[in-house]
Amino acid sequence: MRLGVNVDHVATIRQARGGKVPDPVWAAAAAQQAGCDSIVCHLREDRRHIQERDLWAAKKVLTIPLNLEMGAHPDIVRIACRLKPERATLVPERRQELTTEGGLNLKREWSRVERAVARMRKAGIRVSLFIDPDPVQIALAQKMEVPIVELHTGSYADAGSAAERTRCLQQLKSSVREARSRGLIVAAGHGLDYDNVRAVAAIEGIEELNIGFSIVARAIGVGIHQAVREMIGLIREDSS
Repeated sequence: MRLGVNVDHVATIRQARGGKVPDPVWAAAAAQQAGCDSIVCHLREDRRHIQERDLWAAKKVLTIPLNLEMGAHPDIVRIACRLKPERATLVPERRQELTTEGGLNLKREWSRVERAVARMRKAGIRVSLFIDPDPVQIALAQKMEVPIVELHTGSYADAGSAAERTRCLQQLKSSVREARSRGLIVAAGHGLDYDNVRAVAAIEGIEELNIGFSIVARAIGVGIHQAVREMIGLIREDSS
């Protein structure tokens, strides 16, 4: 099981004061040293946390893949095509949201997403789509000929009861089977933390989990290296 560490919220703290610290690139390097498999950065259209300069600095210092989360906005696509991250993950994006609230609706946004995918594929970037665990969205992702889907785990993470959580977990398992049967590589993420991650890590067929906020929050107490090592221990004990 691979772990991608999202360092956006290190940049959130920096931007609160408009200074230079804490540095998300430093955090990315520390997470890499701790043994994570990739670094995730979301360049939002409003630049609320990660800045373009962070991406170029991360690309220079990292020896593990950089996964650029992004909306399918033409200006962000242009930046991605210049940067050439190892992966770009297209996500829905609304300026008023605190964090990504769900997966792409490929039926509604097909043309816009397809244009972004085509441009980045031409630039040699491996593209992933962040979608809900829904067979319709999985089928559309396959039709778009992307190699990877990342399943949104927010409903599972936010479940208000044990019964609802079980239902969401079963939906995730079914969606992973569906995606794998269509030849797609499966990642998952959103809302995963040190208490709820084990059940998702144990799902056969998920190859990667992308986790940010909970690791950054834990790092305030124990440091980035320890927070990443703890998460790696949790996800790999159930997937070994």
